[in-house]
Amino acid sequence: MGSKFIVIEGLIGVGKTSLCRLLTKEFNAELILEPAEDNPFLAQFYSNPERYAFPAQMFYLATRCKQQNQLLQPQLFTELFVSDYLFEKDRIFAEQTLDGEEMELYDLFSSLLSQNVAKPDFILFLDSPTDVIMKRIERRAIESEKVIKSQYLNDLRERYYNLWDRYNDAPIYVLDTQKINYVDDPEGQAEILALVQGWLDGNPVVGAPEAYKSENLEQIPLFRCL
Repeated sequence: MGSKFIVIEGLIGVGKTSLCRLLTKEFNAELILEPAEDNPFLAQFYSNPERYAFPAQMFYLATRCKQQNQLLQPQLFTELFVSDYLFEKDRIFAEQTLDGEEMELYDLFSSLLSQNVAKPDFILFLDSPTDVIMKRIERRAIESEKVIKSQYLNDLRERYYNLWDRYNDAPIYVLDTQKINYVDDPEGQAEILALVQGWLDGNPVVGAPEAYKSENLEQIPLFRCL
């Protein structure tokens, strides 16, 4: 049996990395983290997006593509990979920050680089109301995130759901992280681990969120209109 690959997605400050690290520890998985802290243009982008959007986006595109291509290599001893981003989400940031010739150039490079990327077994999209996320960002006190506004998060959330509407390569599950504390509550950790294990086994636990899209179900996003 080959390795499995799951993706944990969500807005900034919603709890992606915390969950990825928990899954990595409990399932002995290999962790693939978004190269955010390594992006030399990120702080400049938040303060001056018009000037720094293109170099910041191209750095992400190249780095994400390199990471994803590595997943396609034969793995002898790794049964599970956990990533805190989906490669296809790169474009939703590009759509939000680039236009004109920059967008055309981005699409050219993206089409060349993304021909071979790994497809996840499933995606877990973490969400919370914008005011909750803003409070979490404030508590994190990361310098480059201090300029993030509520409207930016709302626009980004809408783009995520537009991506989920057209994405068909893996099941997508949406989870409200207000309702489960997997950071420091053992019961919350046990609950989220059971959810993930059920999806991995193809046997979801009772009460698990339904797939975002299915033949017989149209699920309304929790916070799409906030």
